[in-house]
Amino acid sequence: MQVESFLEQSAKCYPSKTALICGDRRMTYRELEEQANRLAHSMLSEGIQRGDRVAVYLDNTVEAVVSIFAILKAGAVFLVVNPTTKTDKLLYILNNCRAKGIVLPVAKFGEVQEKLGQAAHLQCVWLAGEGDVSGLESSKRLLGLSRVLEDLRVPALPPRKKCINIDLAALIYTSGSTGRPKGVMLTHLNIVSAATSITSYLENTPDDIIINLLPLAFDYGLYQVLMAFKMGAAIILEKSFAYPHAVLQTIIREKVTGLPIVPTISAILLQLDLAAYKFPSLRYISNTAAALPTDHIQKLRKLFPHVTIFSMYGLTECKRVSYLPPDQLDIRPTSVGRGMPNEEVYVVDENGQRVPPNVVGELVVRGANVMKGYWELPAETAERLRPGPLPNEMVLYTGDLFRMDEEGYLYFFGRKDDIIKTRGEKVSPKEVEDVLYALPGIAEAAVIGMADEVLGQSIRAVVTLREGAQLTEKEVLRHCAERLENFMVPQSVDFVPSLPKTGTGKINKRLVAAAQMGEEA
Repeated sequence: MQVESFLEQSAKCYPSKTALICGDRRMTYRELEEQANRLAHSMLSEGIQRGDRVAVYLDNTVEAVVSIFAILKAGAVFLVVNPTTKTDKLLYILNNCRAKGIVLPVAKFGEVQEKLGQAAHLQCVWLAGEGDVSGLESSKRLLGLSRVLEDLRVPALPPRKKCINIDLAALIYTSGSTGRPKGVMLTHLNIVSAATSITSYLENTPDDIIINLLPLAFDYGLYQVLMAFKMGAAIILEKSFAYPHAVLQTIIREKVTGLPIVPTISAILLQLDLAAYKFPSLRYISNTAAALPTDHIQKLRKLFPHVTIFSMYGLTECKRVSYLPPDQLDIRPTSVGRGMPNEEVYVVDENGQRVPPNVVGELVVRGANVMKGYWELPAETAERLRPGPLPNEMVLYTGDLFRMDEEGYLYFFGRKDDIIKTRGEKVSPKEVEDVLYALPGIAEAAVIGMADEVLGQSIRAVVTLREGAQLTEKEVLRHCAERLENFMVPQSVDFVPSLPKTGTGKINKRLVAAAQMGEEA
């Protein structure tokens, strides 16, 4: 099965059903299928071939969704680049994967025109949105996307399939927090396997209406569309959670059943007065990216008592790893669950040997959802993909430290490169952050290690406060001392107006640490 089949099969089963809502636009499955087919034929006529890479440099829009499926239908490989990405980074990505085509807004063309001219392999540019493209000058061939989608002379039937399930379907570039962005290679099999497992435990059905507040360049946001189309459900695209009350009204008006969030969204939700809102249709809230603080889970359950909450863990290299069954929230509130269906997970020591229960080690993932590797980075791929327990297989070493209890439930300890070493002890920043989040008044928290001649590293908490809250450093440290072992208590607390975020909404600890070092300099 190929990923484009998600749309094709739903278009056959539910042709007149609303599939996509974006602002005041509503598209049926038939309409999306026909538009994706027309664009796929346009791409083929412009020389896009099986395995070619085509970039989508669009916001959360109808055109972005159509483009993704058109690229797949043409047998090519899609990559979604966040439209906030700076032009130098965009050029790097285009040249790195030797992209042959790109879809971008007309309004962005002038800004990126010079860089596109430096993209050595780029041949075609499809321009979305209003504006006359005939007068634009470019060294690349320019095509008006709306004209292609509305041209009834272009076939609305799908092109002949060229790919099989082990072919590449997508490149998802990591945020580049550790250097140049790396292209995570995902095959059709990887994506179909992950989507099948996730929709299974979320119990998605064609009746679901899912709202997506996350960028399509973020795999968590991308998969909301893919999984909705797989099930014949409806997806609502929002550009962000910048206007929370407008989003909440949409949730009520459209009778949304699924709300995927990340911890920054939960932090905003928990600061809102939700007394005036009722959400009778909302069935589940899911979280991944960074682990949801235990305090957030408890408060969300009180705010949404009839809603099922899924605490999950995943990473781009395999999409999703685990989920905590909702009936375990009270029993194991700090766990991110067990491996999802059709997957095996285990914990190993530095020599790759499995460790006993409750011993901290690196998490390993085995399954059809594991990436094919990093695009043209054999050394980095070999670091992550290593021989597994059975002959002739490769498994994913995640770089994340976990412990697993006797029943197979996972507890996140930290990134291998995030662990703070102080007084000869190893401290998990997440454990300290969970304690900070339990203190009323703290909205967001980041715990980092700072170089210290005596301790090796000192522990610093950097926090933001809820509106109207007042806390002193002494009060925060006393709260920590009452709940943490002595060596885990921060040596200092810094109050800041906001914490820097990555493009996927995670707190960017590298920037937090850089800001702290800058203040000390």
